[in-house]
Amino acid sequence: MAIQSKYTNTQVEALIAELLAVLAKHKAPTDLSLMALGNCVTHLLENKVPAESRDVVASQFAKALEQSVRK
Repeated sequence: MAIQSKYTNTQVEALIAELLAVLAKHKAPTDLSLMALGNCVTHLLENKVPAESRDVVASQFAKALEQSVRK
């Protein structure tokens, strides 16, 4: 989602492939997959982002997600 990242495309693509493989393994339909991924995002925000930054990070994430589907 980021225009410039400190991570390589290979790193990002490998992680995405693993996440999608888990969803496929569980035969998760789209709505369940989105629910689970959304809950993962919430978990990361609550446990890895300082409380004072969460609203900003969540807003930036939401904007990036919206922009990625407008292409």
